[in-house]
Amino acid sequence: MKKFVVIAVIALATSVSGVAQEINWVSLEEAIELQKKTPKKIMMDVYTVWCGPCKMLDKNTFHNADVVEYVNKNFYAVKFNGEGNDVVTYKDKTFSNPNYNASRAKTRNSAHELARYLQVSAYPTIVFFDENAEVIAPIRGYQQPKQLELYLKLFKNDDHKSIKTQDDFNAYYKSFKPEFEG
Repeated sequence: MKKFVVIAVIALATSVSGVAQEINWVSLEEAIELQKKTPKKIMMDVYTVWCGPCKMLDKNTFHNADVVEYVNKNFYAVKFNGEGNDVVTYKDKTFSNPNYNASRAKTRNSAHELARYLQVSAYPTIVFFDENAEVIAPIRGYQQPKQLELYLKLFKNDDHKSIKTQDDFNAYYKSFKPEFEG
């Protein structure tokens, strides 16, 4: 009972402080449309329904208050099922999942054409896009809040443009001071 009360108080404090409790997820098409009015980069969570690390990413990282606040302020956030059945238009091309099997909707399914196009080969993968919806980079694997913070700030501030080698990235990584909790 005490644990529930503490969680309820934290949730109430978060909602009272005006900080959003969840990331404002939109579709890729909506994010690209929003970019036309207010340019921001896009962060796309490519997940699957059966993926344990994807569920951990959602629960532990995408519900972290610092992550939620930073993403909502600086990015358009997209959740995309890499094995789902959505039809998506991106760069004047239509992508679907022609081999999708509805009877396997809660288990492994065929890869969506957009996931293949974005070269997603593992789940979860977070794909970052620039303000013109061009792919910057896919980041594979589970990311804790402080790990994701590095990439959020690297791409938001365009620091990635000056990184040409692994040594450049290593130096950036070594000098990076995370500020997110968790």
